[in-house]
Amino acid sequence: MIPLGFERLEPAEMLARAAAFAERMSRRRSVREFSSDPVDVDVIRRCVAAAGCAPSGAHKEPWTFVLVTDPATKSRIRAAAEEEERAFYAGRAGEQWLADLQPFETNADKPFLDAAPALLVVFAQTKAADGGKHYYVPESVGIAVGFLLCALHDAGLATLTHTPSPMKFLAQILDRPRHERPFLLLPIGYPADGCQVPDLRRKPLADLLFER
Repeated sequence: MIPLGFERLEPAEMLARAAAFAERMSRRRSVREFSSDPVDVDVIRRCVAAAGCAPSGAHKEPWTFVLVTDPATKSRIRAAAEEEERAFYAGRAGEQWLADLQPFETNADKPFLDAAPALLVVFAQTKAADGGKHYYVPESVGIAVGFLLCALHDAGLATLTHTPSPMKFLAQILDRPRHERPFLLLPIGYPADGCQVPDLRRKPLADLLFER
């Protein structure tokens, strides 16, 4: 054990920080129209480092991040993802699911996988490379992804949480070991000029938080 490095803030500063962060995060949106402008990969690396600070079951850190900027590899990922998406829209998804997707105007075409200058693929490790046990893997990786999305948005980058199903093709294309399973595919970049997003309304705090 080592001493905790913790700075206790004044209540006014705590509230100001919380309000400012909530305001910044309220502007985060899923983007499907990306500019081809390059991004500084060092920014993404720093954001991944922040994600790696997330808590995990027994501190096993059961995550792997693979950054893809090679155009040919992105195109392979797009082709494989669209193959799965065509099956999804053609029958794998139920009628209710497709109805719920209509306001977002999505379909099997995923041009953002080519257009975004970077793709970040998150893998969940079902066990350690040496065969050791991992605990609470989905919860741990989900928390790390939350850290990642906040860090990328706070750094000024746009993202999309993309989960074509199934995603085994990602492990094959990126040559990942068998104990790693694809968890999330994250295009990263800047919004295209004139980018449009759905006019969404988020739940008010009164519908999120109940106090007793």
